[in-house]
Amino acid sequence: MVGSTSEPSDADAMDDAFTYNGGRVDPGESANIRYGISETYLGDPVRIPVTIINGEHPGPTVFLSAAAHGDELNGIEVVREVAHDWDHSDLHGTLVCLPVMNVPGFLAQERYLPIYDRDLNRSFPGREGSTSARRMAHRIFTNFIEPCDLGIDFHTSTRGRTNMLHVRANMDDPSVARLANAFSSHVIIAGEGPSGTLRREATEADVPTVTVEMGEAHRFQRKLIDRALTGVASVLAEFGVHRESAVHWPGWRTVIAADDEKTWLRADAGGIVDMKRGRGALVREGEVICTITNPFKEEDDIVTVEAPFTGLIVGVLENPVVYPGNPLCHLVGLSPDTRTALENERTKTESQSQLRM
Repeated sequence: MVGSTSEPSDADAMDDAFTYNGGRVDPGESANIRYGISETYLGDPVRIPVTIINGEHPGPTVFLSAAAHGDELNGIEVVREVAHDWDHSDLHGTLVCLPVMNVPGFLAQERYLPIYDRDLNRSFPGREGSTSARRMAHRIFTNFIEPCDLGIDFHTSTRGRTNMLHVRANMDDPSVARLANAFSSHVIIAGEGPSGTLRREATEADVPTVTVEMGEAHRFQRKLIDRALTGVASVLAEFGVHRESAVHWPGWRTVIAADDEKTWLRADAGGIVDMKRGRGALVREGEVICTITNPFKEEDDIVTVEAPFTGLIVGVLENPVVYPGNPLCHLVGLSPDTRTALENERTKTESQSQLRM
């Protein structure tokens, strides 16, 4: 009858439940589980922690994942805080939170799986009956990634380097572009990503996914974690998951699409690096970024590395020793309008800091 109301049926509840092989989480419920994805040499289970929060209201299913590389820790805290510190009483949809995907690597504090040095983030979507890494990836992917509508995968730079917070996304896919823009980072590096990465394989499985790069391995960096939490809140607002939140605009943004808009500067000599500019610095064409010297600092042997174009340092060396060919910094170009917006923002920030002194 028109205008009548009724209680939801068991079938409706089944449709809204999040199910995985071995369990389910119904609307209005949450669960902390340890899900088995492999076994150790002793036959003990290798289990990943997963928190599933299913809201009372219908909406999209969003996954948040971290530590596909076991020593990349910043994202772990982002995912944990969203899962356990945020108020989800008015959640529209479901959150699937995977703070530590590479448990063996995390326990060893190593980037790769300590089983033949495999990279879990080159093993998705995985395959049953294949290598250990692909079996793990398959169980994660089929149970907790494929059932979702979109996702954010958190990473840091590898050991010895650091990244400013930025998003990597296939901007040719409108759904991924919407997600990337919603995260509200200053920099988006466009591209589909290497084969086997979670973001590429999830996107190809119709689960739009972006990678968020932030900071360095082996530590929590509170400012970057807080900035990433702002990005997550913005995404959840954009997709109607947290309707009380607002979509965040970062103030300025650049999307790096072409190869000539970005470059890795590499060492042409071995030695000890004196880095002059850090992560997030704006450098002018011809400006000295770093010098490389031998142990004696002999002037004739000093190698000076200059910016080939005006741009932003997105990633930079932390470990100050290099062989020829080692990366020094990741430089991306900025349009004149973007440079002006960035300079205005930093001038305003500096002025506010001086007023508080």
